[in-house]
Amino acid sequence: MLIIDSKDCENIDKALKKYKKKFEKSKTLLQLRSRQAFIKPSVVRRGQVLKAVYKQQIASGKIEG
Repeated sequence: MLIIDSKDCENIDKALKKYKKKFEKSKTLLQLRSRQAFIKPSVVRRGQVLKAVYKQQIASGKIEG
């Protein structure tokens, strides 16, 4: 649950902007979309390994990112 502290004199637009920013940072929408379909743990792990390999190749200079 997101809680936005708003002052009495604060504009509703500013409060809404704070809420939207906080909502994006919490990654609630990403979690919702990822839970729409089941992904096997082995597939998740394979994706993590491939991502780590890619990052390592960028760090070593083999791939320009």
